[in-house]
Amino acid sequence: MAASSSSPLDDTSASMDATAPIIPSTLKFVVANLRHLVPVQLSQENYAIWRSQILKIFQANGFLSFLDSSSPLLLSDSSITESSPPQSRSVQWTLTDQNLSASLCSTISPAVLPYVLNLNSTAAIWAALQTRFQSTNRSKVIQLKNELHSVSLKNGSMTQYLSDIKAIVDQIAAAGLGVDTEDIILYILNGLHFLIK
Repeated sequence: MAASSSSPLDDTSASMDATAPIIPSTLKFVVANLRHLVPVQLSQENYAIWRSQILKIFQANGFLSFLDSSSPLLLSDSSITESSPPQSRSVQWTLTDQNLSASLCSTISPAVLPYVLNLNSTAAIWAALQTRFQSTNRSKVIQLKNELHSVSLKNGSMTQYLSDIKAIVDQIAAAGLGVDTEDIILYILNGLHFLIK
């Protein structure tokens, strides 16, 4: 009979379980695996690749809206419905956002981390990184295109010349911008002007 009596502690834990936010399985997956799914930590050199990987993972798991500061508190979690009280939706959103923020920070190199360490949301971290790296990316692409324009065969071998052009084109692509095939052919031909003379 003593087993059927309930203590105030049991009542408190039961009521806490009823109001505690639920952690969706997709959030558990992202939190547990993001660092492994994005094997390269964000650094000055790899923003475009890192950004692409993060976007794909967040989109695949329904968390893309957490990267957009203009998005309202949206949740793809089926346990939170329109009939749920606004307070529980806000608590659930905050729980999800803070877990995503921590996971996102785990994919950032120690050299970059100080720029986002004190930011309070996933969207704020994302915006700060975009601001920091987009201008760097543009200037890097301009520099690489300038290098591509000035590559020439000179005294090297044709194989080395074409390898140099391919390496620069690959770096431009890694920075998030493609180079048209016709432009590549034009760069190759322009660099051969020493042979034509």
